[in-house]
Amino acid sequence: MKELELKYGCNPNQKPSKIFVNDGRELPIEVLCGKPGYINFMDAFNGWQLVKELKKATGLPAATSFKHVSPAGAAVGLPLSDTLAKIYWVDDLGELSPLACAYARARGADRMSSFGDFIALSDVCDVPTAKIIKREVSDGIIAPGYEPEALEILSSKKGGKYNIIKIDENYTPTPLEHKDVYGITFEQGRNEFKIDKDLLSNVVTKNKEIPELAQIDLIISLITLKYTQSNSVCYAKGGQAIGIGAGQQSRIHCTRLAGSKADNWMLRQSPKVLGLQFVDDIGRPDRDNAIDVYIGEEYEDVLAEGTWQRIFKVKPEVFTKEEKRAWLDTMEDVALGSDAFFPFGDNIERAKKSGVKYIAEPGGSVRDEQVIETADKYGMAMAFTGMRLFHH
Repeated sequence: MKELELKYGCNPNQKPSKIFVNDGRELPIEVLCGKPGYINFMDAFNGWQLVKELKKATGLPAATSFKHVSPAGAAVGLPLSDTLAKIYWVDDLGELSPLACAYARARGADRMSSFGDFIALSDVCDVPTAKIIKREVSDGIIAPGYEPEALEILSSKKGGKYNIIKIDENYTPTPLEHKDVYGITFEQGRNEFKIDKDLLSNVVTKNKEIPELAQIDLIISLITLKYTQSNSVCYAKGGQAIGIGAGQQSRIHCTRLAGSKADNWMLRQSPKVLGLQFVDDIGRPDRDNAIDVYIGEEYEDVLAEGTWQRIFKVKPEVFTKEEKRAWLDTMEDVALGSDAFFPFGDNIERAKKSGVKYIAEPGGSVRDEQVIETADKYGMAMAFTGMRLFHH
């Protein structure tokens, strides 16, 4: 198949629409179920590149949860703690495969943003991973293959209309890529820049120590940023992104947005949130919404009379600002990547509030010394990569 006609483009009024390979080759994909649309394929191809690179860089199975051409989460297949399994709603599924752990992490980092995601997996989708996906609200998946039972499970989603794409993992795109804007064609070389541990060798702070696990987290953050709409910043910990700030016009807003998501990830693990008793018939999306309100500034809304009874068996105690701050102060050893240099030390100050200790950014700002000085104030280790990772 050399081209695939789509229902429409980004919006229903944008017709005709299709995908094809410019050099006339066969498309490297096979649609096994459903009818993916324009945005589905945009998410699928960006997500596939991300997980393919993560797998190559770390040697671990990788997964990402994409929404509107930016990742909501990305992770590698490290085992889940009991707490993470509980906050990701997979504690009832028994032992999970490494790939299933990767997707549980990618989906669970920011469950609000992952609602209705497009999934990319680095490896053949197995049954444990399919069982997680089966019960989540998702638009589709791309992977290099599917176990027969996993394909059967996924094909039953959405009344048999769930989008399932198989991609040829050996497909190599041409070195030049093109994009049309306002009838004008842009051409550029593909971003084939390799991200690995060697990129972290230029540590410019007084603290020069970046442990092995922190290096993996920094690599995850940088590869994630390579496929995130810029400006972008990514917090990572324990083998996964925990907060992604995408598409902001200022660097500090990226850092604040990603930091607030990282904080929410941490607050979900607090005893107060883990102790919430939901009514039996409330679904995962509604639980996620209730938790988001409970740990946010509008927590009084969910505790109002006539509201909490619809969600909780027992009225939750107020989660005070002081209690939340005390819990967040226990977060440590977080890694932070930025797709371009930090222009001011205020980004480092904000990062510190979310437990950041390790940083990777290109460097090159006229205020690099101020940024380094701020990192030194908190004993952080910061590497200058020398490479910008803008993505548009």
